[in-house]
Amino acid sequence: MSEKKRLHLHVPEPEFRPGDKPDFSNVTIPKAGSVRRPDVDVSPEEIRDLAYSIIRVLNRDGNAVGPWADLLSDDELIKGLRHMMTLRAFDARMMMAQRQGKTSFYMQHLGEEAVSTAFQCALEKGDMNFPTYRQAGLLLAQDYPMVKMMNQIYSNEEDPLKGRQLPIMYSEKEYGFFSISGNLGTQYIQAVGWAMASAIKNDTKIAAGWIGDGSTAESDFHAALVFASTYKAPVILNVVNNQWAISTFQGIAKGGSGTFAARGHGFGIPALRVDGNDYLAVYAVAKWAAERARLNLGPTMIEYVTYRAGGHSTSDDPAAYRPKEESDAWPLGDPIERLKLHLISKGVWSEERQLQTQAEIKDTVLSAQKEAESHGTLHSGGSPSAREMFEDVYKEMPPHLRRQRQEAGI
Repeated sequence: MSEKKRLHLHVPEPEFRPGDKPDFSNVTIPKAGSVRRPDVDVSPEEIRDLAYSIIRVLNRDGNAVGPWADLLSDDELIKGLRHMMTLRAFDARMMMAQRQGKTSFYMQHLGEEAVSTAFQCALEKGDMNFPTYRQAGLLLAQDYPMVKMMNQIYSNEEDPLKGRQLPIMYSEKEYGFFSISGNLGTQYIQAVGWAMASAIKNDTKIAAGWIGDGSTAESDFHAALVFASTYKAPVILNVVNNQWAISTFQGIAKGGSGTFAARGHGFGIPALRVDGNDYLAVYAVAKWAAERARLNLGPTMIEYVTYRAGGHSTSDDPAAYRPKEESDAWPLGDPIERLKLHLISKGVWSEERQLQTQAEIKDTVLSAQKEAESHGTLHSGGSPSAREMFEDVYKEMPPHLRRQRQEAGI
């Protein structure tokens, strides 16, 4: 009698670890302009293939090609380039501020600037984003005051959230930026609920939910898809696949589904994959999904294929789990450099203007930083009053809290 074959557990492993030479030659990257652009009212079954390809507009020469191109004017593209450059400069100053002890924590967007800045340009006033901690570009693309963001990062006396949130967890209703949650996955189901409420009220506003590749393993991700598909909620379901969830590579959360976008298929949701480092492609796909939602055609899932070039946060050292050269080897390049090349190829930009703009933006960020620091930083200057912890909790403050505030003398 033959011995039964013993079972073994499959644990996905990244291809490259520290010390390895990264090689992405096996990653299938479709030619720019080669992926079709379906009609916005297409049925999900007709575009199943788009969940396995990558929509791209910019080719290696910086030219915009294919059916997803030519949706933005030169002025709009230059504005987009400035937004990405501003986000990168903002990141650099705040990273330095954290190292100097001026704030406790920071998370940068290095390599992912196109995802949020281009997406925001496809939305309208009143639409609501439910972001994660790496979409500050949604605010900066609306020219949101950097000083307010820095005040919160420093937890100073002008912190708009009065010291009640982590430094980078912004909240701004007027800019369609729902409060960031540290509980991963919650934003997705809340975005769907908000979109359902908008439809119930016969409103015109749509929602956008955001989640990282790692957080798609959370139960809220799947619950959101059930409700979005069942009620055809006017929501865009964004998955930012930046290859790494803290120190865990994307294969752990993806499992055997092939792509994150493909998970939409089981719920009857149309799903697309897009080059997250291609500003024009991100905008075009976001605009397509937004139009679909506004026409009452239901949700769309978008997977942004990008790469987290920096650490997960200031508490993380990526050199401990991936090769230092992996970022340079990533085949989709740098979003800022790619849009710059495109504008130069069109004759509306130059290296000189790039350097000049870079210097102007740096001065603007430094000026904002000085103003924010005049109101205090984490360990110096003004800070939110301790009495703030008692405010905005109950409509009518209960007796035990009144006693505690009196005992504290505040």
